[in-house]
Order: sequence, then C-alpha cells, then structure tokens
Amino acid sequence: MRNLRIVGRSLLRFSGEDPLPLTATAWDATSNALICAFGPSASRATIELKRLHHDCRSANEKLESIASWDAPCPLPSLTHDSILSLHHFADSSTSCLVLAGGDIILVREQPEHGQELVEIVGSVDAGISAAAWSPGEELLTITTQVDTLLLMSRDIENIASITLAPEDVNISNHVSVGWGKKETQFKGKRARALQDPTVPETVDEGVLSPFDDRSTTISWRGDGAYFAISSVEQERRRMIRVYSREGQLDSVSEPVDGLEGALSWRPSGNLIAGIRRSTDRIEVVFFERNGLRHGQFDLRFTPEELQSSRTPLTLSWSSDSNVLAVSYPDKVQLWTMSNYHYYLKQELIFPDKAAGTVRCSWDPERPLSVGLSTAGALQLLEYASIVASGSVAPPNDFGVVGSIDGLNLKITPLRIANVPPPMSMLQLVLDYKPVDVAFSHAGTRMAVLSDTEAAIYAFDLNKRPITPPSLVWRASIEGGLPGHSPRHVTFADDGKLYILTDVWDEEESFIWLGNDHGNGRGGSITELSPILEPGKVSSIGSDVEGKHAFACFQNGNVKLIHQEDGINESVDFPALAIFPSFAPEVKVATLEGQLVAFGLTKGGVLYANEQILVRNCTSFSVTPTHLIFTTTQHLLKFVHLTSLNELEVPGDEPQTDERCRSIERGAKIVTVMPTTYSVVLQMPRGNLETIYPRALVLAAIRRFIEDERYDEAFLACRNQRVDMNIMHDHDPEGFLLNIETIVKQIKRVEHIDLLLSQLRNEDVSETMYRETLKGKGLKIKSNLSSEQLQSKVNRICDAFLAVLERPQYKESHLQNIITAHVCKVPADLEAGLEMIGRLQAVQDPLTDRAAEHICFLADVNQLYDTSLGIYNLELALLVAQQSQKDPREYLPHLQSLHDLPLLRRKFQIDDQLGRRSKALHHLKDLEAHDEVSDYVQKHAFYSVALRMYQYDPSHYREIMRLYANYLSINNKHKKAAIAYEYLSDYASAWSCYRSASLWREALSSATLAGVPPEELASIATSLAEGLAESKDYLSAATITLDHLNDLAGAAKLLCKGAHFAEAIRLVTLRSQPDLIEQAIDPGLIERSGEMTEFLADMKGQLAAQVPRLRELRAKKAEDPMAFYEGVEDVNIPDNISLAPTNTTSGGTFMTRYTRATTGTMDSRTSRKTSKNKRREERKRARGKKGTVYEEEYLVNSIERLIERINGMQEEIQRLVEGLMRRGMRERAVAVETAVNDVVERCREAVEEMYPPTPKDGEVEGVNGAGVNGVLDETIKPMGGDATLWDSLAEVGRKREAPVVKAFDRLSLLG
Repeated sequence: MRNLRIVGRSLLRFSGEDPLPLTATAWDATSNALICAFGPSASRATIELKRLHHDCRSANEKLESIASWDAPCPLPSLTHDSILSLHHFADSSTSCLVLAGGDIILVREQPEHGQELVEIVGSVDAGISAAAWSPGEELLTITTQVDTLLLMSRDIENIASITLAPEDVNISNHVSVGWGKKETQFKGKRARALQDPTVPETVDEGVLSPFDDRSTTISWRGDGAYFAISSVEQERRRMIRVYSREGQLDSVSEPVDGLEGALSWRPSGNLIAGIRRSTDRIEVVFFERNGLRHGQFDLRFTPEELQSSRTPLTLSWSSDSNVLAVSYPDKVQLWTMSNYHYYLKQELIFPDKAAGTVRCSWDPERPLSVGLSTAGALQLLEYASIVASGSVAPPNDFGVVGSIDGLNLKITPLRIANVPPPMSMLQLVLDYKPVDVAFSHAGTRMAVLSDTEAAIYAFDLNKRPITPPSLVWRASIEGGLPGHSPRHVTFADDGKLYILTDVWDEEESFIWLGNDHGNGRGGSITELSPILEPGKVSSIGSDVEGKHAFACFQNGNVKLIHQEDGINESVDFPALAIFPSFAPEVKVATLEGQLVAFGLTKGGVLYANEQILVRNCTSFSVTPTHLIFTTTQHLLKFVHLTSLNELEVPGDEPQTDERCRSIERGAKIVTVMPTTYSVVLQMPRGNLETIYPRALVLAAIRRFIEDERYDEAFLACRNQRVDMNIMHDHDPEGFLLNIETIVKQIKRVEHIDLLLSQLRNEDVSETMYRETLKGKGLKIKSNLSSEQLQSKVNRICDAFLAVLERPQYKESHLQNIITAHVCKVPADLEAGLEMIGRLQAVQDPLTDRAAEHICFLADVNQLYDTSLGIYNLELALLVAQQSQKDPREYLPHLQSLHDLPLLRRKFQIDDQLGRRSKALHHLKDLEAHDEVSDYVQKHAFYSVALRMYQYDPSHYREIMRLYANYLSINNKHKKAAIAYEYLSDYASAWSCYRSASLWREALSSATLAGVPPEELASIATSLAEGLAESKDYLSAATITLDHLNDLAGAAKLLCKGAHFAEAIRLVTLRSQPDLIEQAIDPGLIERSGEMTEFLADMKGQLAAQVPRLRELRAKKAEDPMAFYEGVEDVNIPDNISLAPTNTTSGGTFMTRYTRATTGTMDSRTSRKTSKNKRREERKRARGKKGTVYEEEYLVNSIERLIERINGMQEEIQRLVEGLMRRGMRERAVAVETAVNDVVERCREAVEEMYPPTPKDGEVEGVNGAGVNGVLDETIKPMGGDATLWDSLAEVGRKREAPVVKAFDRLSLLG
C-alpha cells in the first residue's frame, strides 16, 4: 500500500567543450558524496575522478576534482579503455578503478610519504570482462577475457585463480517438482492418462537471446559469503555460476531460454535476479542459490516497446532488498514487492538516451538513496516509502489509499471494503505512469501527477455502488511546465491544487498552482513561486484538516505555502517548524489553535516541532485527536493531542495502559479511521490487518456518552467487547438523569437486558479504563464513594425500574423489568416472581414468556424454592415446568403441600427451605407448643423462641429451662448459670458458676440454695485451693478469711502473692499481731530467697545468651556460606562427604533458600511433605545450638526475659518495701541489687541486639545485605524449606527494640 515518494532530488547535466562522458559512480559513505569518474572516451584517453557535493547550488561548485590521468588502452582489440568497477574505500579515502584493459588503479586522496596519488597496483594482460568488490570490501572478484576467475585481497594480492570450464554445468543435478507450472495442473482424466505430469511439455535449453551482448556480470550476496557470475558458455547458453567466498563452485543455474547478462543478487540472499527475453515479453526471473528458478514477473512491455527494445537491460537491488531498479537506455524503473506481487512504483525519465543503459548506484548506508547516470546527465534521488491516503478526520475518514502500479492506480476505501493487496476495490487505468497521487480532505477529489500531465478525478464514496473515478480536468505538463520534472502534488481547502517540480537546467524547484475553471471548462497550471529557501525542498503536503499546505526542506524547515485565509504568494514562506534533522515524512495538525508539525526521520526519530518524542518509531499517523505510531519493539502507541508542551508518550505497558498495544513484528500503519475507531496495519509480507485499539474505541465511547448518544456508545461497547459499566462510570450523574433517554435510544429489549446484566459494583473508569487524557476543559468526574460503589448496581436497577414501570413502557419492556429485579445484588427474585405471579393471577398471555425469561436469568432450582417461599404453588408449578425437574417428583410434592391447611403448609414450606425462624412462628400460630419445644431443641433455635414467647411467661420459662440445659451440656457454664439463676434454680446455678471459676457467684448461689455449712465449707476450700494453684492468691486469701475464718492461712496466701501490706493490715485488724512474726516474717524470708534466686537465673541466662548471639552474628558476617550450611567443623577429612543425599545440587546459600535455581535441582527437594515441615518446626522451636534457627531462638528468648522483668517490677517493689518495714534491710538490699543488675544487663543486651538504624536502602539481612533484596524478590518455598524461609525472614526483618523499664529504687536503702 506504500508508494515511493521522492524526498530529495538533484538534476545535473554535464556540458562543455569536448566533455568527458560520465562512466562510473560510487558512494562515499562518510560524506554522502558521490565519486564520479569521467572518461575515457574514443576521442580522449583520459580519466578524471571527481567528488560530487550535491548540497551545493551550481554544477561547478558541486564537482570537486580528485585526480586526472591519461589512460591509454593496452589491448589493441578495444577502441578505448572503459571502467568496469569503481569503488570507494571511505576508511582510507581511496578509490579503486578496474579497467577493461586489465589495469587496477588506486587513487589516494591523502597519499602518505612515498605513495603516489594515482597508482596502477595490478594488471591482467588478457583483459578484464567484469569486476566487483565484496560488501565487506575484503575481496575483489575479477573475470578475465579468457574465462578465468581471480580472487584478490584488498591489497590486490591474488588469492585464487579458477577456470570457468564447460564442465561446471555438471556441478548441479537439478530436480524441479514444478510447483505452479502448467504441466502439473489438472487437465482431465484423458489428458492425464496420455501424459506423465512430471514430464514438462517444454524444456528450456538455454537458447541465447538474439540481443545478448555476451557480457559477464558479477554480483555478491549481501553477507559476502557467496557471489554469482553470469556469462555465456561456448556461445550456446548463458549460465549463472555461484561461488563461495573461498572460490569453491557451489551451483550453476538451470537452462533458461532468452536469459540475458543482467544479474543482481538480492542483499537479503534469497533471490538472484536476471532478465529473460522471449518473443512476447521481457521478464525479470529469479533463481535460488542452488540454481533453480524461483518465480518471475513481467516488465509489462507493449508490443511496440518490445519491438524497439534491443539494448540489454540491467538490474540493481537497493541495499535494504526492498526496491529493484531496472535500467533502460533512457529511463529507470523502480519495482517493489508486496504480498507476492511486484509493483512498478516509479519511472524516471532521462532527457537524452544513453548508448547503453542508465547506470544505477544505490547508497550502501542510506537504503533508498540512489544515483542514476548517463554519459551526460546525473540524477541523485532520495526516496521515502509513504502511504498516499485520504483524510483521517471524521466524517471524511473513509480510509482511502492509493497504490501506484505502473499504469494502474489501485484505490481502496478501507472503511468500506477492506480489500487486501494486490487487489483493490477500484482500479483506474492511466495513460501515463504516475509520479504521485493525492486525495482531497473531503474525499471527493483525487489528483494524479505524472511526468506529462496533472489530472483531477472525482468520485463519491457515499454513493452505492461506488463508481470508478471520473476525469474532471487535466493539464499537460509539457505545455504548462516545460522543462520541469514533477515531483509532488497536494490539495488545500479541497479546491486548491499544489504541484512541486524540479528543473534540469536551473537546479531549482518550483511550486505551481492548479486551477479548476469550473463548469466543465477544465483546468490549468500556473506558476506560484520558485523556492529560494536555503535548504533544498523535500516535499509538500497538507495538514490533517486540509486547510493549510506546507513545504518541507532537507535542512529540517517546514514552511507554509497556503494558509486558511488564502494563498501565500510571497517569495518568503512563513516558518511553521524547524526539525533538528531532516524528516522525510511530515504531518501537520492543529493543537489548541497552533499548527504543530510531526516529522519522522529515516533513523526512527519522531519530532513534534523541535521536541523529540521517541527514537524508535517505524511509522506514524496523525488524527485531530491522536498521534499514533509504531515502534521497533512492535508496539502501537497513542499520544493525546492536547498542547505541544503536554504531549505524553505512554510507556511500554500494553497490559496496563490503553494507549499502548502489542502488534505483529514489523507491522506499519497504513491509515487510521476514527469514525470506526480502527487502524489498518500492513505486515512485512504485505497483507493487511485491521485492529480496533482500545484507545480509539474508548475515546469514541467517552465522546458518545458526553454527547448523550447512548445508543452509539452501547453498540460500540457491544461490538468491541468493552465492559458496559463504562456507560455509567464515565458520567454517573448524567447516566442516572438520562435513563429514559437511554431506553428510548437503545429501544431493543434484548439490548437493555444485555446492559443490565453486565452491571457490577466496580468503577471501571478507575480500574480497567482509566482516563489517560489530561488537558484543559475536561469534565472532572467525581469518584464514587465506597458506599455508592457497593450500591451501584441496585441504584441503576431501581432507576430503570422507576422508568420502565410507567404505563407507556410497562407492557413493551416487561422483560427488562424482570431483568432489573434479577440483576440486583443480591438478586431480588421475590419481586420478579411476585410480578409474574400477578400476571398469572389475571391469566396474562405474557406469563409463560416472563417465566421462561426469569428462568433463563437465574438458577431454576433457586427460583423454584423462592416461589415456594412466597407460598405460591401455582407459580412454583410454572417455574418447575420450565426446568429439567422430573414431574414425577415435583407434582406429588406440590400436591401434598396443596392438601395441607394454610398455616401447616407455610410451616412445611419454610421448614423445607431451611427458614427455621419463620417455621417456628407458624408453629406458634398453630398453637402447637409441644412441637415448638421439640423443634427448638432439634434446631437449637432457643434465642428466636425466647423472643417469640417474651410476652408469654409460662412458655418463656419453659424455653429458658431448655436453653439452660442446652448451655450446660455444651460447657457454656456462665450463661447456663445465669439462666438457672433467672429461673431461681440456685442448686443448678452454683455448680455451673463453680465450673466457670466464678467463686463469688458460686458461693452466693450455694448459700441461696440452702447448702449445709459443712458442704459450703468444702466448696469454699476447693475454690480457694484452685485459685491458689492458679496463683490468684488475693482471691484465695479472701475466701480463706471470709468463708473459712482462717486468718493465718489468709496471711500466708497474701505473702505468697507479695501482698505484705494487706496481710499486716488484716492481722492487726483482727488483733492478732503475733501472726506477724509467725506467718508474715517467714513469708518475707521465703519470698526474698526465691526472688534472689530467680534474678540470679536471669542474670546467668543473659551472661550465656548475649555473647553467643554476638558470636553467631560475627560468624555470619565473616562466612555466610558456612553459617547457613550449618557446618561447624572446618577440619573435615577428605574421605567424608557432607553433601545432602536427596538432591544433586544443593545450590548456594542464596539459591538454597530462595529457589532461584529450582530448575537445576532435584524435583524431590521442592515437594517437602507436611511431616518434614513439622520436623522443621520442632527444630525451630528448640533452637538447638549450631543450627540456623539458633539466632532467632536467642533473640526471642532475650526479648521474653526483658518482657518478664518489666512485668515483675511491681511485685519486687512490694517485696523490697515489705522487707524494709520488717527490718530486713540486708535482704531488701540484696533483692534491689539483683534486680538493678538484671535491668542493666538487659539494657546492654538491647543496645547490642538492636544497633542504630542504618542509612536508607541498607537493611541488614541474611548475609549483611538487605533481606528485601534477596528474599522478597523470590518465590517462597514450600514444605520444610518454608520454615527456614520464615526463620530467615524473622531474623532479617527490622525489629523495634524493647523498652527496659527502670527499677524505682527505695531511697531508704542508701
């Protein structure tokens, strides 16, 4: 679908007195200059080597002389010598010329000391017939006049000498299966029986073409591994030999009649091109490397042209293998291939006919730059592969694309008919081969520019059927533009036509204006202005809106030649933009009233004016709202056109960003059609693919919603599979206010059903389809709150119900009303079924259809149960008939329910449906109280029954008794005891209180129950003993004193709990001070001894664990491998293996626990059983010395010790004060000293265990590095390894240091 468009051209003619003819050209890759060789000729045996600077204005300035020397021909058989090969070595500024006379000449532009400017470095006495350098400039291949092949190095040293012998034909034993040939086609049973299909009807013998010049041609493959030689063998046939770079013959071609000397190996390596001439046509034929034919295409000669063509043609592939140049004596044709069809894209005419064919020299660094030369003229051309497409602005975005193919112009409006190339919807047959084609913005006019005329055609794409374009007017170039070579054509304001031309003689470019005279009077072309800008003009074009025309220059300037208010007739065009470098493809769009130019360089840099957007662009298009481009990462990206400074290029995130989409490798944009939100891409092979990117689809949907065109938004969502929640979520307020409008626009009942059924409680405008357009004037949408989000579906369904239940909609949208009920969250099945029940009651004919619809929307079994739940047996029968239920099951069931009384039926239904509360109420209404008691006990519905009987005391107490028994059996003693006490059953209550360890309530209830004193004392004794065992000494002392009258026992219990002050108070209160020395002082002595011993144990634990923890951490930092592998003894004998037996590779200390290399380990190591996990958990809990769990165990142990000492300080304080009060100062000092020592050691342990917080990004972990950097980025293992993983994570995580409380010393101790 792409055309070759000239974006740079220099036209030169060489004149003077007896000028030397231009005989050879070569590109200088460093300066993009052309090295030109002039001469020798029959009249002058001189060679002049010059460098052509094509950026200069005049011919004299362009040509810079390099060297000139006499070149007499050493062979008497030649009238004059000729240049067979000219090659320039850019790295050494040296040119190499190979002459037919046999000389090999080096021309050094910067000769060193002792070197000559021009030097003959080699000579072949027999003469040279052909020569070619390898692409890597390492080898020179030469064929001599005596059929010898020479391979030479860059230093012109002979590497190999090979004879081209007739026996070479035997090297290949070709076997052709004849794919696609007529002899393999089916012709009927009789013909097949008469002839063997594997035997061809005609066999080529290699008959020479009558116009074969017996020349020899050499062509290298692009990678320099092979080269091919085409030569005539013994005047009988022309043969192509394929050699390796070592000179080994690889294959020869199969015989082909009429094969001529043209030869060019495609740089990509798959085809070798040649020319075949037959009686009725001239074809380009292709060979594979093995010498077999591989297709062909016709050069489309007319009979007259075929009769007059007697000069052999030549071929040359571009360096990127995309363009094949076919050279004639007076012209060059450029052919491209797409979808296995060859297109004639350009035909370049020379003013004078050459003696041979036009020489073609492709630039090896710039693929579409070429130099075409004859003896007296030279064209330097630079092409760009650009799509000739129509408008991309709605509503005229028909996707019109024009593809040039010789005299055929193939036109396809892709929005109407997506016809794959090489086919087309419309085909216009022209009289002259076009150079350029353009479409007007409205899509009603088409301009076709050729070397001889400019023509305007009209067509109507809104008309059906679409008719071929009709000619409106044409103007001759020869009459209107004499001496000009047309290049480009474009429209502006639909009525203005601009033409860009180049001139041979003046070396200038001109812009011409095409005028339609109207009323069928034709048109004319008038000169608008010569281009006098400092940079050469590249192209002309129009902006996206078709209101402005602009010209692009090779220095990066973009200037306006037509503005919206009229034609700019001044010589100086106003500047629009300046690109930092030359951009062959330019498009202009309006952003906030400002014209912005977007340009794509051949290197893939995409500009917006002087701003660089991306550096890896392969194609792009601009619509009024989006910049769309493809990248070398095979992504299609969209940029919202807001303002020049706010152009945001999305990242490479096709999964999360709607502005980025993955596409097929090598795909390029053909055109964009925003009306149908589609983009047409062309694959490298040539086939088309139409896609609907989310960015265009969502932009269209949002625009429809904002314009309240809900029907179009719905259809877009439906066709493009977009979540329909966006219709509400993009503008929630507008959607709910326009429910009636939505119903009227969408109309169809099934479409409204589809919309309602897609709703869910999620804001897709914030999740799936987040708005990416950020600009001024956008409506700011208020986000839904969490409450609004949870009720979103119900609010929408209620809004639809409010509209649809109106009289004018109710009958026609009955199905939608049912859908709205069912689609609520949770589904309101009862409301939907009640509506159907009302229809059934009045015998409405829509009942069956409504029942069928609701059964389609919801689970039939659930609907059947719901129908029973509203006690409508007829409706349940109707629903059951729509289901797959067996009538033998549901009919007897419904009949049995129908035979029951109403209340009993309701109870039966609710009991079957599991609605126990309702069933219980029905039993109460039936006054079946015994059944109520049984039902409550069966289903444990005591609370419901209690609420039900709250105003019926007798039944209430009965249920309460049942409930209390139930609670007592289920070990809920406290609740059971309260229930018994409510029933005044204190005998049952006190035992439950006792089981619940509520001693106060138990003793009080036992007293109220009239328990004998002895039994009451026994109860009090057992309660006191139990409390003492649980270390609740204060409660135990209270029972002992109050209920057992044992003051001494109470005092001892208080001393055990360190409540010495309370013990002394009680003893003095009861006037028994002698108990102080008998009970309290021994208690103080005993408790102080226990406390001192306990604190000493704590001190010993800290003394052992803190140094060990220090040692472990030092070992881990010093040798992490040994630490995590658990190897303690490094002095292990060599004959003992410590490798694990369940794996072949244990991994490193990182991979072992991060599973980063699980693919290399034994699969058994990743399938740890729960048994292994439990074993590892036990190891972790023990924290055995020498294991990887020891560090975690020590840290946790020290933290628990600190927590315990903090909790004991109040008790120790009471102990110290009690000792002081009883005159035991030494014991008080000993306890206080011990506790202070432990607290101090705890502080030191905390400082060592929890060093100061490291700097940002440095979290100490497994190996001194960050745990988050190793463990968090990997997959957590399973089984036993998971326990180790958790342990490492626990050790490595950042902990907060525990606070060690300071002990409040008693100042009386000194």
